[in-house]
Amino acid sequence: MPNSTDKYQLYRSYCLKASRDITKKYSTSFYSATNLFPSHIRQAIHSVYGFVRIADEIVDSFHRYDQEKLLNVFVQDYYAAYESGISINPIIHSFLLTVKQYAIPDEYISWIFSFQITDRFFELPL
Repeated sequence: MPNSTDKYQLYRSYCLKASRDITKKYSTSFYSATNLFPSHIRQAIHSVYGFVRIADEIVDSFHRYDQEKLLNVFVQDYYAAYESGISINPIIHSFLLTVKQYAIPDEYISWIFSFQITDRFFELPL
């Protein structure tokens, strides 16, 4: 029977795969281009892409739902995960692993969220 460390590694692996799958499904050309990078950097790219993609989907695609509330929950979930070191949301957890590994400053994360909020409430006419 696997111990708790093995189970955490299984969860971690699943989270990283989920980010990779989002990258592959949403942007096949970008996904292909990530293959030019070493695997450890490629995984970080997938984690960042998956996180930003989900935030962007909340703003751009979930029109039948309360987008503001969903985005607020996503932001709150990220910061709660940052404080605790784990998220039950696989995409947030994958991103959190990258944030911690590469010491990504919070100002960059805040910029991502502020851009999503701006995108949501100040759509530019085409």
